[in-house]
Amino acid sequence: MILLRNGRIKPITSPDIPCGDILIGDDGKIAAIGTDITPPEGTEIVDVSGCLVTPGLIDGHTHIGLDEEAIRWEGADYNETSDALTPNMRGIDGINPQDEAFRCALCGGVTAAVTGPGSANVLGGTFLAIKLYGDCVDDMVIRDPVAMKAAFGENPKGCYGQQGRKAPVTRMGIAALLRDELRKAKDYEESLEKADPDKPKPYDMKLEALLPVIRREIPLKCHAHRADDMLTAIRIAEEFNIRITLDHCTDGHLIAQKLAEKGYPVLVGPSLGNKSKFELKNKTFETPAILYKAGMEVCLITDAPVIPLYYLPLVAGLAVREGLPEDAAWRAITINPAKVAGIEDRVGSLEVGKDADISVFDSDPLHSIQARAVKVYVNGAAAVK
Repeated sequence: MILLRNGRIKPITSPDIPCGDILIGDDGKIAAIGTDITPPEGTEIVDVSGCLVTPGLIDGHTHIGLDEEAIRWEGADYNETSDALTPNMRGIDGINPQDEAFRCALCGGVTAAVTGPGSANVLGGTFLAIKLYGDCVDDMVIRDPVAMKAAFGENPKGCYGQQGRKAPVTRMGIAALLRDELRKAKDYEESLEKADPDKPKPYDMKLEALLPVIRREIPLKCHAHRADDMLTAIRIAEEFNIRITLDHCTDGHLIAQKLAEKGYPVLVGPSLGNKSKFELKNKTFETPAILYKAGMEVCLITDAPVIPLYYLPLVAGLAVREGLPEDAAWRAITINPAKVAGIEDRVGSLEVGKDADISVFDSDPLHSIQARAVKVYVNGAAAVK
């Protein structure tokens, strides 16, 4: 067992403890949290006086492990650009946990991420939630799948139509391809239900991969920067009665009331960096605050490696500077993405029984760019020490 003693604890889902203790059990779970905890004999005592103790941070939209740090074609396994419709791709099959991005993320206090295919395709494949500590991705999985990637706007157009390949050439084409594939998936589900139990059932790998979407078990993770693309995603979601999340949400502040009315989860970012394409012309760190004031709980994302994952606390701090309440910013990089990914029973807050994924900062990373994660635990094991 390990006892973190005398830290300023930020549980996220309950009030801060100005000077408290956290007991990590031998099972890698949080065994106790409070003040003046008396540990069992033989417990390792770690003095974290003067430090801020938080849940391990979580990013709800990355490509970590699939788009590696090496800037070459080798290590870029996040877009299967042989076809605009590849729902049968599985993010887990492209992840390299030996990529140095994992170590760097842990050094920033980030212990979990949702990762998966990029946004070249209208349907790109499945995302999963993983811990960022380990050497075998199968052992790092928290939940797989958590979502099916879909993309709107510039990226599919640029990958296919504008390079003289094939559809989609326009936003209409993107929507048409997506509708057609969802309709095929619905028809496929009906054919399975009506199939003669004494005969082999039909099998289509792409449509099989879409069944969890059609059955509302996982959402479409919709890459959408512009307001019109977000509204198209919502339109299709309502037509097919499926769940979606709105990822990037660059123009979210322009239609904040409409998004609040619809209530789909929003994951905002990457907001740091230049406006590298036309869709980003309205990009601003004010977006999270405007969406929050409209009544929405937001998630903040890096889209790593677009922004290195260890900058997630910096992203939250910049959102606070532009009006997002500090408590909302902390939720945006902890419990909110955990809820969106359906993993809040294990991570995202400091609570008894949850995984002991804990970050210890020498100062508040939302206030100081010089803050460091001096200790990080994942499943109770010291990932940074």
